[in-house]
Amino acid sequence: MALLGERAGTRTAPLTTRVRRPHGKLPGLALAAAGVAVAWGAHQLVPGVPMLTAAVVLGIVAAHLPGRARHFVRGPGKAGLTFAAKRLMRVGIVLLGLKLGLDDVLGLGWSSVVMVLGVVAVTFFGTWWLGRRMGLRGDQPLLIATGYSICGASAIGAVSEVSESDERDTATSVALVTLCGTLAIAVLPLLQHPLGLTDAEFGRWVGASVHDVGQVVATAQTAGSGALGDAVLVKLMRVALLAPLVAAVALSVRARSRSRAATGNGTATAGARRPPLVPLFVAGFLAMVVLRTTGLLPGGLLDAAQVAQELLLAAALFGLGSAVDLPSLTRTGGRVAALGLVAWGVIAGISYAGVVLTY
Repeated sequence: MALLGERAGTRTAPLTTRVRRPHGKLPGLALAAAGVAVAWGAHQLVPGVPMLTAAVVLGIVAAHLPGRARHFVRGPGKAGLTFAAKRLMRVGIVLLGLKLGLDDVLGLGWSSVVMVLGVVAVTFFGTWWLGRRMGLRGDQPLLIATGYSICGASAIGAVSEVSESDERDTATSVALVTLCGTLAIAVLPLLQHPLGLTDAEFGRWVGASVHDVGQVVATAQTAGSGALGDAVLVKLMRVALLAPLVAAVALSVRARSRSRAATGNGTATAGARRPPLVPLFVAGFLAMVVLRTTGLLPGGLLDAAQVAQELLLAAALFGLGSAVDLPSLTRTGGRVAALGLVAWGVIAGISYAGVVLTY
């Protein structure tokens, strides 16, 4: 009987394991899909609320619901939500390249290109330096600087992949950048006329200073289609700088690994996986930019790719939002919020000066 019991136990143990893990990533992915659907509905009801912004907020809300809902997000749904935050983010970034054509960028003129390069450089290095001086934990200074200077949560997700950042640092940075970008939708249109900006100048200012592409659209459309067109083009110029930034971070990670090995920690790092100089999803992003520049893709395909890109990024941002832990965020919230407000002021001021001087 004991032998039968042992045999029965050996037969049923794998079955028990399978019962405990029957669906893997499916529960979390289903929750992310539901979050995207609600975010899309919110955007349809209130067009001024970008779908990507709504997705982040909904992810944060889902992670802090009481009782079984929170348990599901932190437990059975965790694997799928993490998959969405990492893998679906990569695919969405690749498709983001189809929004950018090199001919569109050059059509704005070299003065605008130089202006965008200056804004990105000052915002990135200034925010990174200040965050380190303020003693923010982990990779938060790097990730916040990336989000403010390039393209919000999408850029944070890309850089966190190659820097192998802690998930909490990534989620905190996304929450902060999303909050300030959302505030820009309400604040910047109120400043257009007091600052004496024409519609075209306002569009370029928005494109150079607002973080996420959806937030740029929501902000610039208040000044008309002309302002919206200029805003999107300037914004996409910033998006184009994502690839070299990710490559630079990958180089820095490799250099740190070699430095640790040279100082006697080689046994701990010799077997570690080094990030590729150009991650596959960044190479895909660049390939999509080149493909868009050729003009060979029909408009219908580009429209479908844009829809897919927005849905994938919305699912990824819902997953990132679900990783936000507000209690832990409040412990460093004052310093994080201070860095966010200062960085927001820096990029708004630098980009305003750049637009006035170059347009």
